[in-house]
Amino acid sequence: MGDNSEIFVGKCLIWRVGDPEIFPYIKKRRRDQKTRLNLEETWGRQSGKKSCILPTVMGNLLKVLCQADSSASRDYDIFVDFESVQPTDEEKEVWEKVQAVLNESQTILQDIQQYTGATEDIKQAISNPTNDAFQEKAWLAVCPLVARLKNYFEFANKLEHTVHDLLEVLCSIDKTPREHLETQQACFKQFAQILDFVLRFDDTKMINPSIQNDFSYYRRTLSRMKMANEVPISHDVKATDDNKGNENVVSNEMANRMSLFYAPATPMLKVLGEATTKFVSTHKELPVENTTDCLSTMANICRVMINTPEYVARFQNSETKLFCLRVMVGVIILYDHVHPVGAFAKSSNIDIKSCIRVLKEQEPGRVEGLLNALRYTTKTLNEETTPKAIKAMLAG
Repeated sequence: MGDNSEIFVGKCLIWRVGDPEIFPYIKKRRRDQKTRLNLEETWGRQSGKKSCILPTVMGNLLKVLCQADSSASRDYDIFVDFESVQPTDEEKEVWEKVQAVLNESQTILQDIQQYTGATEDIKQAISNPTNDAFQEKAWLAVCPLVARLKNYFEFANKLEHTVHDLLEVLCSIDKTPREHLETQQACFKQFAQILDFVLRFDDTKMINPSIQNDFSYYRRTLSRMKMANEVPISHDVKATDDNKGNENVVSNEMANRMSLFYAPATPMLKVLGEATTKFVSTHKELPVENTTDCLSTMANICRVMINTPEYVARFQNSETKLFCLRVMVGVIILYDHVHPVGAFAKSSNIDIKSCIRVLKEQEPGRVEGLLNALRYTTKTLNEETTPKAIKAMLAG
């Protein structure tokens, strides 16, 4: 068959069999027996040969398809040194700003993981509404806890600005997503650490009902005090106009804002998604694909790293592999929330089947939480655009 050979599929003229432009047409019609027969007949008329040559043509197509898949895999074949990478001179300014926020994130994470709540004091106060001693005890127990919740909320605002700074570095038009992530590994690691923090924080919040219950009780009590013109009990600081009572009591306005933050099951993920969407909308000079392709490349790089034994062998810390898995899942969830068609559609740039397969190949006890995150915190998994095979993989 010569280089200038032509094939007609339906009304579509496709040049050389080796031309990648044939893939969408052949793939779309490969299960259509009638089209295959037409193709065979057309090829027979053009070449003057018998139709037995069709298997050779299709074999060549499969060969080229496999080569294309291999090429795509090579695009993500990068080892990211999550354990010891250092910032380049180009990254250093942003890296130092982000690192300060990441250091604080560890304090925030440790604090919420140690959050025990005031469940018993609140129960006693609710059960004994006329007992002032119980009311005061519950209030004094809840106030410092609400101060901690305020601290988490304020940190979320810092995180939003930090994500913006990182995306400006990782999504600029001067490099491809691969080039960004390969040459700016320190910033890639920091974005990965933010995703890791977000998943851990939200997971802790979801399994601790005291967080929502304490804050709800505080808001109800504050509202009741306001209606009764009572002064909130202060045990540390004298009330001033600036601190709205004391450092352990937030204002009604702040409480309303905090309520919006804590209402979703995954508040930090919501902040991260909104920050990414805001970045896209405020940087109109950047194509949307710069951001979404960067995210999909992150997910695919993490998947390839986990699937490559020689890369895994280079990990010095046994937790690094789990870190890569969390980052992969975090990026999938974020991509699903910010991309117009989501992460699970056939047109998604994330190899979602391979990602799920990688998760299922791990020890079940270590990754069940990550599988549940894909099941319950993604946006489009249950949409009609999600293939049934993917839904089946994540079922149960």
